[in-house]
Amino acid sequence: MRHRVSFRKLSRTHEHRRALLRNLVTSLFLHERIETTVAKAKEARRVAERMITFAKRGDLAARRHVDSYVFDPSATRKLFDTIAPWYKDRPGGYTRIIRIGPRPGDSAEMVYLEFVDFLPEPPRERPARAEREEEPAEAEAASAS
Repeated sequence: MRHRVSFRKLSRTHEHRRALLRNLVTSLFLHERIETTVAKAKEARRVAERMITFAKRGDLAARRHVDSYVFDPSATRKLFDTIAPWYKDRPGGYTRIIRIGPRPGDSAEMVYLEFVDFLPEPPRERPARAEREEEPAEAEAASAS
């Protein structure tokens, strides 16, 4: 039983675990969606939501606190200028975890950790087969003339 256990150790030392979480949170702020394992995502979510709450405050002390944790200054800028305003009226629950299945190498359960308001780009539609076959012929005709 996990009574009174407040965090996951992730089979790492304190320094390694802190660096891992800092990297995950920085990547989440920069890319708005990351792919990782379930345990790492659950730990990174705790830290990311705390950083978003600091960013919602928006004062200098909050910016310095977030900047001391996040590796990339552009991630801090994006957090304060773009991400925090999305959630100004939301009292918590800024991220979600979407399970995507096992990893091929070791069958570790993989997830997407993303913001609640994240909308991925729609997949580009491929042209129909007949259209794809016509395009190279048109390109050759244009280059020959």
